Amino acid sequence: MPVASVRFRARKSIEQVEEGSELAPKFDDRGLITVVTTDVNSGELLMQGCMNAEALQLTIATGEAHYYSRSRQALWHKGATSGLVQSVRELLIDDDQDCIWLRVDVTGGASCHVGYRSCFYRKIPVGNDFASKQQQGHVELEWTDTEKVFDPDEVYGDMPNPTVL
Repeated sequence: MPVASVRFRARKSIEQVEEGSELAPKFDDRGLITVVTTDVNSGELLMQGCMNAEALQLTIATGEAHYYSRSRQALWHKGATSGLVQSVRELLIDDDQDCIWLRVDVTGGASCHVGYRSCFYRKIPVGNDFASKQQQGHVELEWTDTEKVFDPDEVYGDMPNPTVL
């Protein structure tokens, strides 16, 4: 299916958006919509990203995840460089159509450009856990995953890190 054939409807009413069957996504003032991506089998949260209209159209048309990189300001086909392609098994949109949920199979078993399976490989202690482990109010992250699936230097070489400091 060509990308040009994937069209979105204009947003006309709350009823249309919340109870209708027309795809009328709400992109923010930068033209982006939030995307959360989970493993289709385990439900594990793999990553959060953004799509612009073209990325959403390409994802729908190809069945593979495309995103918009805010740091590089460019369209991004997940896995084009690394081979870690996300095959979309289910694409859901929330009630007011301003957030996408992708349920995917991942070729190669990883989704994080740092080399971990998931981009969520550290946790922030909260409540009593924070109070007992921290000093002077500083937050120290705790690692939930310590084994990388791949070496980013081998996969990406000299490509600039997509994270903006």
